[in-house]
Amino acid sequence: MQMHYTKLGDTGLEVSVAGLGCGGNSRLGLGRGRSEADAVALLWRAHDLGVNFFDTAEAYGTEEVVGRAFVGAERGRIVISTKCRIMRGPERLTADEVVASLDASLKNLKTDYVDVFLFHGVAPAQLDDVHDALTPALLAEKRKGKLRHLGLSETSPNDPEQKMLQRALASPVYEVMMLAYSLMNQGARRDVFPKTKAQGVGTLLMFVVRNIFSQPELLKATVAALAAEGKVPKELAARDNPLDFLVHPAGAKSVVDAAYRFARHAPGADVVLFGTSDVQHLEANIASILSPPLPEADQARLHELFGALRGVGLDLPDRVKSEGKTGSS
Repeated sequence: MQMHYTKLGDTGLEVSVAGLGCGGNSRLGLGRGRSEADAVALLWRAHDLGVNFFDTAEAYGTEEVVGRAFVGAERGRIVISTKCRIMRGPERLTADEVVASLDASLKNLKTDYVDVFLFHGVAPAQLDDVHDALTPALLAEKRKGKLRHLGLSETSPNDPEQKMLQRALASPVYEVMMLAYSLMNQGARRDVFPKTKAQGVGTLLMFVVRNIFSQPELLKATVAALAAEGKVPKELAARDNPLDFLVHPAGAKSVVDAAYRFARHAPGADVVLFGTSDVQHLEANIASILSPPLPEADQARLHELFGALRGVGLDLPDRVKSEGKTGSS
């Protein structure tokens, strides 16, 4: 399979359309009991398949593994995105603490710059503080060359209407945005993508495949609940697999395959992020992301059935739930 590349908005960065996310439940396998050596091997298998975009974060605990994998000459061939928290418990971090977080990330990653640096999981009520109190400090670090492009990630389960990103697009300083998008959570198609495309803001898609698409019973239960609320047709809830209409010889191989292909070819999508702990799973995800768009009739039906839904399938990683946190991952 031949990797496809695109420009990340107007940043000038040429990035693989498939990006390896280093968080979630798997955390490159570290969350599944795998070793750091296994995680490095997984990173390199993705690299060998053409993936050049790797997304990590202070909160994931995987920056050091990414730094161990890609040192020396390889650093210039990959694009690294990382993130800093804006809160410590109930208190917002100061500008000095955010700069210290950037410096710690650079040390962990064994690099003197990151390509993309994001404020992690910004809620609508936090945006003004982030913009006014924290952003100027990172723009000063950008001028020093420590980061190439500044952006934001949303707290998707707690901001299903993506109000934070819509407001943030009024500021020209944020060059990259990480947001939730899936075949049952399509709000960005109307509310975000037209603006990011027009303004040259790069997009990183998360929550493309969560448990709802990989666990048939959860999908069935979710659709049944939506049908009971009148949000989807009742006949859909009567099916054993409510999305089986997507799987056919001219269409998708599976629901997961359909979910990746739907997101990948959305107008305005730059990088589709996925996480895994398994090489075979990695290869299958990349193959789906590189596959052609779903048939037009299937896309139209997905828009008709689920286009009005908000916040469906935005389950947090287990470790975030157990810590009682609400940020995105």
